[in-house]
This record gives sequence, C-alpha cells and structure tokens, in this order.
Amino acid sequence: MDEPDFQVRPVTAATWPDLERLFEGRGGPKYCWCMAWRPMANRASARNADRKAALQARLAEGVPIGLIGYVAGEPAAWCSVGPRERFTRLRPDQDQAEAGIWAVTCFFIRREHRGRGLTGKLLEAAADYARAQGGTVLEAYPVDPESPSYRNMGFRSLYADHGFEEVGRAGSRRHVVRRALAGPRPSHTASQGGGEGGAG
Repeated sequence: MDEPDFQVRPVTAATWPDLERLFEGRGGPKYCWCMAWRPMANRASARNADRKAALQARLAEGVPIGLIGYVAGEPAAWCSVGPRERFTRLRPDQDQAEAGIWAVTCFFIRREHRGRGLTGKLLEAAADYARAQGGTVLEAYPVDPESPSYRNMGFRSLYADHGFEEVGRAGSRRHVVRRALAGPRPSHTASQGGGEGGAG
C-alpha cells in the first residue's frame, strides 16, 4: 500500500517542533535523538534531554541534520542525512579529506505508516537534498535482514533497489554502499526497505 499524500521537508528552526512531536510521540526515538554517530561531549553520562539539546545545537549552527516525512500534514517519518564529516563515529577508517560525501544514517517511520514504501521515498528525498546542497556522493551503512542491530540504517536490498553499490564494510554487520549524485535518478523497484522502526 502506498501513501498518496506524502511530503518531505528539511529539518529547520520552523520544522523542529514537528521533529519533537515525532520523536517524543508513542514509539518515537526520544531515547537517542539520533546522536549515536554524531560527536557529543560527555556521551557516557548524557541524558535524553542532553542528546536532544545537542541535536538542536547542530541545527542552530546551520548544520543539516535530516528530513521529516509528512503524511496528510502530520509528521510521520524521519531520515538522518548530512555531510559525512559531521558523523565522526561512523567509520574509524573514513577519509575526512574526501569532499562532497553525504551520509544517510537512520530511518524512523511511525508504526501505522510502515510497509508503505516511505523509506524508499525518504531515501530519494535524501539524495535530492544532498545534491541540492552540493553533495556529490551519498553513502549509507545498511545491514542484512538477520542482523540483530543497526536495523534502523536500512537493509541492503533497499539501497540496491535505489542504485547504490557496495564499496566496503564498517564493522562486522554494516555494509558501506554509495551512489553518485550526478546525472538522472536511477530506475528502481518499490522496496519496503526495512529498518523503519528505530533511530540511532
């Protein structure tokens, strides 16, 4: 089943209250505020409120933090996307001097909207957003369906359906996939994607 009335907007000061509603609603990822891969002071002792404040501080600094998906005008989905150098904990071997690389690090879809193709739509919106901001490559870190962790990063099949190619590994479970952002969108099949339920 598709969601016909689906729109995607960047997180800005104006849309931040919508992200709060999404994250703090039932089943939302208010426990992490998507700070797992972003640098943060006093991480070990940080509380939920500290993580929220840290993410909001990135936004206030003008750092792109992600996209909100809306169904019938209500916040229903999240995709964490931004310049890869802002996610310093992703890959210990990543080349920070490599320019133009953007990273998708998390999806969250409200339970009642899962299984309707929103992850794939968010992924395409993330590619468009990165391209518009000057990104040349979009990188992601999916897992296999049987993985017990990192499922919020999406499954490999989602990215394969959207023209990503595997280029390496990040740890024992995460694959590294990439898609060049120049040129037309690749053709793809509809994918349910997986990884819709959590955030990191």
